[in-house]
Amino acid sequence: MHPLRSHLHRRSLLVPVILVLSAIVPLLGQSPVAITGRVTAAAGVPIAGAVVTLGSPGPPSRTVTTGADGAFVFESVPHGALRLTATATGFSPVVHHLTIDTAAPPVLTLTLLPLINERIQVVGGPALVDRIPGSAHVIDGTEMARLTMATDDIHQMLRQVPGLNIQEEDGYGLRPNIGIRGSGSDRSSKITLMEDGVLIAPAPYAAPAAYYAPTAARMESLEIRKGSSQVKYGPVTTGGVLNYVSTSVPSDFTLRTTIAGGGDHARRIMASLGDARPNAGWLVETFQFRNDGFKVLDGGGSTGVDLEDYLAKVRLNTTPTPRGYQELELKLGRTDQLGDETYLGLTDADFERTPYRRYAGSQVDTFTSTHTQYQARHLLARRTWDVTTVVYRNNFARAWYKLESVMGAGLAALLSSPHEHAERLAVLGGDDSAAHALVVRNNNRTYFGSGVQSVLGLRPMTGTLRHQLEIGVRYHRDEEDRFQQDDAYQMVGGRMVLTRPGAPGSQTNQVVGARALAGFVADTMTWGRWRVSPGLRYEHIDLNRLTYSRTDPARIDAPAALAATVTAVIPGLGLAYDWRPAVSLFGGVHRGFAPPGPGATEGTGVESSVNYELGARVRRGTAGAEVVGFFNDYDNLLGRDSLATGGSGTGELFNGGRVRVHGVEASGHWNPAARLGLSSSLPVRLSYSFARAEFRSSFQSQFGPWGTVASGDELPYVPRHQVYASVESDHRTWRARLEAYAVGRMRTAAGQGALVEAESTPAYWGLTVSGEYVVRTGASLFVSVQNLTNNVAVVSRHPAGVRPGLPRLVQAGLRLSLGR
Repeated sequence: MHPLRSHLHRRSLLVPVILVLSAIVPLLGQSPVAITGRVTAAAGVPIAGAVVTLGSPGPPSRTVTTGADGAFVFESVPHGALRLTATATGFSPVVHHLTIDTAAPPVLTLTLLPLINERIQVVGGPALVDRIPGSAHVIDGTEMARLTMATDDIHQMLRQVPGLNIQEEDGYGLRPNIGIRGSGSDRSSKITLMEDGVLIAPAPYAAPAAYYAPTAARMESLEIRKGSSQVKYGPVTTGGVLNYVSTSVPSDFTLRTTIAGGGDHARRIMASLGDARPNAGWLVETFQFRNDGFKVLDGGGSTGVDLEDYLAKVRLNTTPTPRGYQELELKLGRTDQLGDETYLGLTDADFERTPYRRYAGSQVDTFTSTHTQYQARHLLARRTWDVTTVVYRNNFARAWYKLESVMGAGLAALLSSPHEHAERLAVLGGDDSAAHALVVRNNNRTYFGSGVQSVLGLRPMTGTLRHQLEIGVRYHRDEEDRFQQDDAYQMVGGRMVLTRPGAPGSQTNQVVGARALAGFVADTMTWGRWRVSPGLRYEHIDLNRLTYSRTDPARIDAPAALAATVTAVIPGLGLAYDWRPAVSLFGGVHRGFAPPGPGATEGTGVESSVNYELGARVRRGTAGAEVVGFFNDYDNLLGRDSLATGGSGTGELFNGGRVRVHGVEASGHWNPAARLGLSSSLPVRLSYSFARAEFRSSFQSQFGPWGTVASGDELPYVPRHQVYASVESDHRTWRARLEAYAVGRMRTAAGQGALVEAESTPAYWGLTVSGEYVVRTGASLFVSVQNLTNNVAVVSRHPAGVRPGLPRLVQAGLRLSLGR
């Protein structure tokens, strides 16, 4: 070998040796340290018998058990990256990461949450997302506190979650229209809505259109779950599940108050008070919201809303011990709403001139509702098993008194073809009319949903295979009672005068109901880097419809009866592989199902699909990302005739036949503050959704957004592109945040080819800024501006006519907090 080449070769061999020695030598002088800490419950109660495991990339794991004071200690711990895992009977595991470099860490406190959170919630918290072999998102308490400074609208809160389809309606999100992965957004009827793990739509089986949804601004967090693991929840398993998580009973005395006001004469109050002792806790809370609305009614008048929401919780629990744990929580809630709201939109020409106008013909339109909820929840836990049982009842009564027709023409037809209805449109705008020209329908309906559900959790071991087995059962009853009438009015001098009151029940006199027995078995099996989650759901549904004569308000005569039974077996399989410590791959397949409801006629099938997803997650330091591709293959998609979709409101169901939906969801977060040398936090969030939904069969229907459909037509209200981004600067005494979103053009009626203005909405976007300044500990001032640039956007063409989004809205307020 040439001498020079031999010298270079020896030098190249020395390089890795020097690098290894440079990493090892500094460690030779570092002495092992001791790690000490305590394991407690949320109220600060020490947990005896908790198992704490210390793991690291190097030596094997070590395990200790806490004493009566919840304390633990690990002696002679080497320096480096470590992971502590604490588990205890009746509590969800907690994982704590730490790095030891030069000194022993301070005394640690590992706080465990009752297992009841994991059993009855959809995800159980942000820390549990990575354990799910499927797509899941949590908007946690910290994020919710910042979102609710700017908005009370659930639609805006969910913009950051990819894969959701949102159809705005009133500008405030009072009646959400949310779909997931092209499932359909009409009144959120194609997703499973829950509050604290309990079905919350007024009648989720008999009448799933969610004219009631929980008040998002009083929630502690929001959970969204998609993919195969959602088969645990049902009854709808097509798109996914949205769970509203209400405020928890605090671990110590807590008083929190938010007072805000702003544009549209808006006033908002949020207050909660609670306390806890080792074996009991309680919480009372209220949210109250009033405004005058942003629309301008011909002739003057309010277009706003008045909402009052109250919640109370009481918790009793035993002292945690290795032998077991029990917890009982009682929950009561009531929500009252009075809104001067309408289904009536505008013609395109009127929208161009005055986008926030409301026609005189909607002056008597009013929505009133009352919702009450009652829940009793019990957890019994032992070392290797636990059972959670919830008994619940929800009552909902609403009367939406709104314009139905003008001189015999329905509103959707009138506004979509104004040139053919010039005389009617003039009356709608306030011109004098003949008697009985305007028909206003009192959509008077009452609902209830009640049931009992129980979930058994088991944690067996089969060799090296660890199981998280859940077996659940639910018996549920719900009902919708329609007792409606039409009143006739005359327009005189721009004011509506009642000329013919209708008899109650003379328009619709009908009761629909459902009884459902549902159960599921789901297991998450962990073996090394692999997690496999098979699941199986069963639904047995008895549906009935009783239609009484419209001249029989006392319901004395025998009704016309219709009954049907639906049985479904819904399998799902999820798979995850931890490719690297910071990278996991996952995928799944499951059956999508939605029950037909009592409105089904002969020949109407259930909604059925086979859904697939494949994705990857990356978590590294302060950064994380998730990318998911999905494909939903429908055998039959269902549409429902409702006033909300521009139909006649009969509730009749229509087969949509074969449909294919595919797309990509991507989201990420990063905090580059340390890399940029900043002393403050600088979190950045990004998300993007692409979706394409097409009919694969041709048919005719009376479902407003579909109509006559040809194979290849795209589904309405599924935008191809959606983008969300936010950046925040968080200092010790102040914080500022900027959010932006954009929604691409989308169809409002089934079709293909170039988009037509009358059957689509243009792309629109919005900016929100908010800021908070800490005056003193526990007190801060905040200000927010929604739609900063005051964009005028067409967000929908249903129920009837063009509808605008919220204009610029400025709010400011004060937050006070005492206790923990």
